[in-house]
Amino acid sequence: MLELRPGCECCDRDLPPSSPDARICSYECTFCADCAQKVLHGVCPNCGGNLVARPIRPVPMLARHPASTKRVVKAGGCGSRVA
Repeated sequence: MLELRPGCECCDRDLPPSSPDARICSYECTFCADCAQKVLHGVCPNCGGNLVARPIRPVPMLARHPASTKRVVKAGGCGSRVA
């Protein structure tokens, strides 16, 4: 089950579970649409995988399976990519 992390790893922008602006890779690294497109060019800086729109979990299901509250933010921002 997806964690639905609460913020962008680059800029720490809030990304609530219902946000259509969240992008993830297959490891669930999470970024906002702006950083994913303009800074990362659709490539995860952590694993080199592609970034895609994160699915939205329906509100009734959030009660049973809440989103994560763990924030992950890259200390140096997202200027460099590993891949």
